[in-house]
Amino acid sequence: MTYFEEDDTVSELRVRVEEDEIEKSGHYAKLSDEFEEQGRQEAEQEEEEDSSPCSSSSCGRKRSVWFWIKLALLFTFLAALALVAYKWIAPLIMDKELIPLIKWEMRTFTHPVLGLFVFASVALFPIILLPSTPSMWVAGITFGYVYGFLLTFPAIAIGVSLPYFISYLFCHKIQGWLERYPDQAAMLRAAGGGNWFHQFRAVTLIRISPFPYVVYNYCAVATRVKYGPYIAGSILGMVPENFVAIYT
Repeated sequence: MTYFEEDDTVSELRVRVEEDEIEKSGHYAKLSDEFEEQGRQEAEQEEEEDSSPCSSSSCGRKRSVWFWIKLALLFTFLAALALVAYKWIAPLIMDKELIPLIKWEMRTFTHPVLGLFVFASVALFPIILLPSTPSMWVAGITFGYVYGFLLTFPAIAIGVSLPYFISYLFCHKIQGWLERYPDQAAMLRAAGGGNWFHQFRAVTLIRISPFPYVVYNYCAVATRVKYGPYIAGSILGMVPENFVAIYT
């Protein structure tokens, strides 16, 4: 397309340039408005977070303090329950049932057979959720303090290992039970976190506590406790109970 008059050509070009600049500036104006609106929204969000009554760090500290308070209350309740059982329930059961049974076993079986029975009961009773403490009493009475401890110590290691591996078969069911009771399972779940030493220390404390050890044998896998810290913490935590049972 050609033009014969130079002024018209120049004026027409000026008009087009101005229109292009208006279009471009219009687009830039729209983008700048969007950025300003986004900036205002971010500023409002920051103000809301700053004005919130509980920041993330303070809330975390409050949850941690509340967790330790509940844990202390749980230990207090279990200790009181154990004291009641030790003072009134245990003597009644021992006088009426256990002591006559122990005397009958000692009169009926020879030492080798009785030793085999003690070893098997300490190793296998935890699988069916039965306490093996009476068998430790028999070991202490029959074989003495040293030999009774040497007899029951490896049996204890087997007794806490077999339920640990068996629980792999129904681990999901145990996890579902723990999810239904999150408050009661908080202490058990805490043992599954952290490194090897953290798990070892947590398992040792659980074994020393009044928590039923036959139940924890099956719950350890569901809380992701590895076998190494589990067996080490279990043996160390149950040594005092073994000594007391044999000495008794």
